[in-house]
Amino acid sequence: PGAAAASWGGPGWRLPGRVLELVFSYLELRELRSCALVCKLWHRVLHGDENSEVWRSLAARCLAEEALRTDILCNVPTYKGKVRAFHHAFSTNDCSRNVYIKKNGFTLHRNPIAQSTDGARTKIGFSEGRHAWEVWWEGPLGTVAVIGIATKRAAMQCQGYVALLGSDDQSWGWNLVDNNLLHNGEVNGSFPQCNNAPKYQIGERIRVILDMEDKTLAFERGYEFLGVAFRGLPKVCLYPAVSAVYGNTEVTLVYLGKPLDG
Repeated sequence: PGAAAASWGGPGWRLPGRVLELVFSYLELRELRSCALVCKLWHRVLHGDENSEVWRSLAARCLAEEALRTDILCNVPTYKGKVRAFHHAFSTNDCSRNVYIKKNGFTLHRNPIAQSTDGARTKIGFSEGRHAWEVWWEGPLGTVAVIGIATKRAAMQCQGYVALLGSDDQSWGWNLVDNNLLHNGEVNGSFPQCNNAPKYQIGERIRVILDMEDKTLAFERGYEFLGVAFRGLPKVCLYPAVSAVYGNTEVTLVYLGKPLDG
């Protein structure tokens, strides 16, 4: 649509913003990306208001009603942000066979399979920029519950109950059960680095911050910055990921966008 519109060369592609907004509200994300490249006016109409009818309509079409009416996306204030979060959610095609993504689009459910550790990656990874997302457990942690990042080469399933995320050089994780940092099959110290660090509580949202410019991974709990957990990350595509062992436990991941400093 964008290329076709650009070729008009006439006043048709300079329609009033309200009319353009109405037309854009019928398009899908890929088409909107093309339209944003046509001219400054179209770009401004699409990205000037992240709660415009364009993004409201797209959110209503691509997001499950449960995701919109519950508090899953409560920390994503705009409809454009909610659409973006959906496209950065867990992948249904890049996870262990023992898990499935619930209809809300954001929550992983691990089936009660004995002697198995199961994980999932998101649909989109990052090789540049700064990114933040929230992760929280909605069921028991079990003996191992790890959040972090992984390359596309990292395994998402293995036998036994182990810290899968962080078990090789392709993943980095924080085990919420014992507060250990894990990479390359080794414990890289405890986290956060303070005396009597509080244990994770079910339902508590942990914010993960990936900085591909500084090559660091950090965590926040609530409004408290817990510190940098990993430094010297490789300049490769890294995906938000989790691994779990407890049967019927559920883990939700919501992409927030660029982290807010301070």
